[in-house]
Amino acid sequence: MQPTALMRATEPIYHIGAAYYFEAATVERGKQAGLDGFRFYFLGRGGVLGDVEADVVRAAFGYFEPSLLAKMWNTAKERVEVSPRDVARLYMDCAHEYGRTKLTGIDGLTEFAAAAGKVIAAVEGASMPLFAAFRAEPVPEDPPAAAIHQAVVLREMRGSAHLLAIAAVGLSSAVAHAIKRPNDVQLFGYTAELAPTVTDADRGAWERAEALTDTLLAPAYEALTAAEADALVTGTAAMAAAIAT
Repeated sequence: MQPTALMRATEPIYHIGAAYYFEAATVERGKQAGLDGFRFYFLGRGGVLGDVEADVVRAAFGYFEPSLLAKMWNTAKERVEVSPRDVARLYMDCAHEYGRTKLTGIDGLTEFAAAAGKVIAAVEGASMPLFAAFRAEPVPEDPPAAAIHQAVVLREMRGSAHLLAIAAVGLSSAVAHAIKRPNDVQLFGYTAELAPTVTDADRGAWERAEALTDTLLAPAYEALTAAEADALVTGTAAMAAAIAT
């Protein structure tokens, strides 16, 4: 399977890798740590970068309106007694537990995780700090947790490469977000006054960024054998079906 076709066949990873974000069990773990669901998301996902300024997290996340991200990041840090890295590990543990709840008993998870790991390892990671930080986190040994972990890292890999591509074509992340998620502009902090205007030229640039993202990641997917590519596709489909139930 060609790399682009393989990326299209595994697109459900975008949803699989984020499925635990606001699950009831995740939100409850956050409450126990002193954080609401939204602040747990920001500090948990961004905490892999360490105890950094909000602008650093904004640069790695993209998309969010800067003052919203700064408020969530800074107030989240104020509400906990542990470091952002500790919160990040707690957040990733929520992903692992979600995998154990949803994916236990599914065939092919070991093969999926191995194939995903090969793709992840093949990416240099330059200009992709959030992906690199997630990649540095240890992968659990049990297949359900390992599979969801690698899905999370693959999601961050694609997202980081896409931010790089967006910058390369001259789009702001706010405009890119408005194109990809037009119904979520306000959720990401853009009020009517702040919402970006999107032109046809912007949409054309976004399409070029999508193609460039594929180009950036294609060499990593080319590292897979035919059997490994099949494992990545079948594992993705099985995980997506299990999470949908």
